[in-house]
Amino acid sequence: MKIINWGIIGCGNVTEVKSGPAYKLTNGFNIAAVMRRDIDKLKDYAKRHNIKTIYTNADALINDNTIDAVYIATPPDTHKYYALKVAAAGKICCIEKPIAPNYNDALSISNTFKKKNIPLFVAYYRRSLPRFNKIKDWLANKYIGDVRHISWFLSKPTSNLDKSLQYNWRTDSKVATGGYFDDLASHGLDLFTYLLGDITNAQGISLNQQNLYTSKDAITASWMHKNGITGTGAWNFGCANREDVVKVYGSKGTIEFSVFHENPIILKSESKNETLTIENPKHIQIHHVENIRDYLAGKKKSHPSTGLTAIHTSWVMDKILGEI
Repeated sequence: MKIINWGIIGCGNVTEVKSGPAYKLTNGFNIAAVMRRDIDKLKDYAKRHNIKTIYTNADALINDNTIDAVYIATPPDTHKYYALKVAAAGKICCIEKPIAPNYNDALSISNTFKKKNIPLFVAYYRRSLPRFNKIKDWLANKYIGDVRHISWFLSKPTSNLDKSLQYNWRTDSKVATGGYFDDLASHGLDLFTYLLGDITNAQGISLNQQNLYTSKDAITASWMHKNGITGTGAWNFGCANREDVVKVYGSKGTIEFSVFHENPIILKSESKNETLTIENPKHIQIHHVENIRDYLAGKKKSHPSTGLTAIHTSWVMDKILGEI
């Protein structure tokens, strides 16, 4: 396999530890160029990460003949704009999650890459993390029997940024209708379809309880997976405490875990009881990126997080928010 040169559009916080180093440390991959409009922050990033080529214009990076693939790490409202340009250039692409702010834009992106037969990946990296694949193994081995129901409660206190009323794209309804729900719940809902299968129906109630920003801050939902498993969720971003609890109920036991916290994963069943602490890697996207490499090299027949899997998550999110 030849070295694949990646270009990054939007070298912000997510690329500092979570993703950028993962591309740099993966054998067979190289970060050849980065793009950011703020030239001072761009130069600082490139210097610290030892990246030689910089651009303040995304078109220049996308059309650089030395760039084989592009990782789009900008806020979601620009994903479609940049992704269609990458597709037009015929280059491999990975997009930060969510793939787009709404299902229609997500579908447009995915269909474009599909028609051109260009690989498209989305950074729902939890599908590649060891802790969640251990849970997938427990389910496959039917330690809790037939799965009946999954529930998730996620809450966090109001942040100082929220209280300050300063601009935050994550709470701007034009970028993220569901606010932090779009940014955080997408990870969990995507993971649940990976573990339990696609969702065939979903609905929800969403509102703004705090009136601190234009996005929603309180959402409750129910859904059903294609195999008849039911699900419920509640996400609130103005509570006193930070909580993140998922519980899977089966005919012979339960599995409990957190989506974001590194709490132990707990299996309780008639045949097996186990509590495991599986820490996430420092560069949390490393397994996701290595799986991209292995897929492109022909070592794996599929990748767990693609445009097709990501548009399903977008559909579920929009159903819960009442957008479709």
